[in-house]
Amino acid sequence: MMQPTSDDCPRANGMPMLGLGTWKNEDPDQCAESVRTALETGYRHIDTADLYGNEAAVGDGVRQADVDREDVFLATKLWTDDLGYEDAIASAEERLDTLGVDYLDLLYIHWPAKSYDPEETFRAFEELHDRGLIENVGISNFEPEGMETAIEHCDVPILANQVECHPFLPQEDVRATAADLDIEVVAYSPLARGAVFESEALTDIADAHDASAAQVSLAWLLDKGVTPIPKATSREHIEDNWRALALELSDEEIDRIDAIEAVDRKIDPDFGPWN
Repeated sequence: MMQPTSDDCPRANGMPMLGLGTWKNEDPDQCAESVRTALETGYRHIDTADLYGNEAAVGDGVRQADVDREDVFLATKLWTDDLGYEDAIASAEERLDTLGVDYLDLLYIHWPAKSYDPEETFRAFEELHDRGLIENVGISNFEPEGMETAIEHCDVPILANQVECHPFLPQEDVRATAADLDIEVVAYSPLARGAVFESEALTDIADAHDASAAQVSLAWLLDKGVTPIPKATSREHIEDNWRALALELSDEEIDRIDAIEAVDRKIDPDFGPWN
């Protein structure tokens, strides 16, 4: 399988449809190196969050890579304590300082919980957008009803809803509502925290293509129009995930994955809107 280039990565409303996730990538040197490696492999979408505690290292990796900043789609998130109007403005400015950048390509509301108030939170995001500090507004872990409420309160188009999504949590309702509202879906934990490697359906398909189960899961998401952001730290895994762009699944293989009945949500806090 040939190694794709950055030009081979499709885009959805300007957002590269395969990114590098950095959750739990906590060692600063390793985090910076994985970001640099990903960008020099061809990735152009890097995802982090205030909660992850690694924004400084992510920023270092972006600067160390032989890729221009304007070619990198950089996303981060505000935690639930910082979603009031003034706190959201202050936290966003802190995110920029910590990352060492002048603007963010995408800023998410990490969860619709605690200090989240649609009117006040989106008023802050609109101001950040008007000031040129963020290019796009995002939401994360929003259910269909919450997505509709967000659209009603935000005068700036909402680019994406980032949710857990993989063959064991396909998020049909979220994806359908997102399509109706013209919101992209970004998938975190797209490998189901390793569960894809234990699936007979995914491993059988992988063997047929001389590919990995990770590539199969990512190719399935891409086929659904979903943007996966798998976490990887080693060059081997970063490059393996990237090769999902070159994997074409047949209709029969897509149907077999669609038929998986097991439901396995990996991230399930008490404050999740589905609880």
